[in-house]
Amino acid sequence: MTETVRKLEPETVERIAAGEVVTRPASVVKELIENSLDAGAESIRVEVDGDGTAMLKVADDGHGMSEADATLAVDHHTTSKLGESSDLERVSTLGFRGEALPSIAAVATLDVTTNDGGPRGTRVLVEGGETTTSPAGRATGTTVEVRDLFHNRPARRKSLSSTQAEFGRVSDVVSRYALLHPDVRFRLRHDGREVFSTPGSGSYTDAVLGVYDRTVAGQSTTFAHETAVSVDGDDHSLTVDGLLVYPSVTRSRRDHVHVAVNGRTVGNAGLKRAVVSGYGTLLPQGREPIAVVSVSLSPQLVDANVHPSKDEVAFLDGDAVESAVEEAVHEAVTTADLRQSGEVAMDLETTLERVDGDSLFDEVTVIGQFRELYLLCEADDDLLVVDQHAAHERINYERLQRALADSPVEAALVDPAETVSLSPSEAAVADHNRELLAKLGFDFSSFGGGTYRLTGLPAPLGRVADASAFHDALDALRAGDDPADARDELLKDLACHPSLKAGDTLDAETAEELLGRLGECEQPFACPHGRPTVLSIEEETLASGFGRS
Repeated sequence: MTETVRKLEPETVERIAAGEVVTRPASVVKELIENSLDAGAESIRVEVDGDGTAMLKVADDGHGMSEADATLAVDHHTTSKLGESSDLERVSTLGFRGEALPSIAAVATLDVTTNDGGPRGTRVLVEGGETTTSPAGRATGTTVEVRDLFHNRPARRKSLSSTQAEFGRVSDVVSRYALLHPDVRFRLRHDGREVFSTPGSGSYTDAVLGVYDRTVAGQSTTFAHETAVSVDGDDHSLTVDGLLVYPSVTRSRRDHVHVAVNGRTVGNAGLKRAVVSGYGTLLPQGREPIAVVSVSLSPQLVDANVHPSKDEVAFLDGDAVESAVEEAVHEAVTTADLRQSGEVAMDLETTLERVDGDSLFDEVTVIGQFRELYLLCEADDDLLVVDQHAAHERINYERLQRALADSPVEAALVDPAETVSLSPSEAAVADHNRELLAKLGFDFSSFGGGTYRLTGLPAPLGRVADASAFHDALDALRAGDDPADARDELLKDLACHPSLKAGDTLDAETAEELLGRLGECEQPFACPHGRPTVLSIEEETLASGFGRS
């Protein structure tokens, strides 16, 4: 049922004075998608030209607005979603502030065409502070077109990133909502070309197939979990459902853990941490899962007004919600069929080749290996415990740094070429950073429709990285605002791929070689990600424990 747009009461305006924050094209798209979802849309189409400042459009088949509502909707502090101020405590919609359209109109030309099912539609144009209303032909639904974004905010426009980076942010927003609302059909077009689409079938698997690829969707399990959380003595129903990708397919960053609360995509670190904790020890060390997790609970237990752009929410009992999410994920992944097989490559001769010079650990003796992960070493009166993976990672990282400073990283030919599917944001990053990626050993070409052919992969220190390193490299470049920082993060991730893993058995000679190479590093006591490589246990500690002191 269509709800009437009305002015907010002054008391409510005071409580939401932060308003919407339109900081970049992606934030505009987010607000408009949320309005479309609140309007009951079953299909949402997003079109973007360039970085989105010239033109972006969001069209839906929701319930639309009448002429009176459409005219009022572009005024400040109007909404169809709140009545009294107390309604803020039990918000169940996404775009409840009612500030999106006027906030956008303040920094762009806003063109809204809508129809609530009547014989004709309405067009409301806001340009240069002037609003004009006229009849328009349109089926039921709403189309919002935004042109010349930030034309009157030159500093804000100047602060935007590259075209590819800004479109990458837009595609991330659309992807998240497409994944977390599988019952809605999403289509994203960029510069006239369809980037991806989802069928709106209601299947999380179909949505993941549209946004990611067949490999990711095919190695996943859907789940649904219902429990109750007790707050102030009252029990409230809480539902967690979604899709979890098997730990055989991972990423280097937590960006691929997608979480929604009551339909709103959020970036809550606590919820993402709960998802990862649910996987437990199934995840390889240093890797993050791909997951789509939707949490539904009473709006009374959620405060969605804690962040200006609604990227965060707060809970009356956050610990209880996070525990429920962790339990739901753990139950799902431990009952799924995760069987897989693989081989461990152990080409250590070139990887551990010594260089001239003294090593910090030349006087250290390796006396054994514990659980095929830790080297036990004797150093004068101390017992050293070395994490072989962390140590090898440090060695590879510093050699990669030196290699990149002088010449491109050695690459290995992939024959036949390996085909990978990239998300829209990954593709934008790949195309924009082609030269840098080539220096890092990646040789690739577009095959159309988000599909790329990898014909070359980095072979740092003689060991060939696998195709997942390409995804990790793109994630690193997406995460780094500064190119130098992004490159460094990329090197850290590349260093991990050919490094020793838990379960790799080392003979005495290889273990000594690993320790010697670690001693030659500039920073031998921490891996590139900051974890320690060596722990020291003094003899006095052992003597005290055995009662010998």
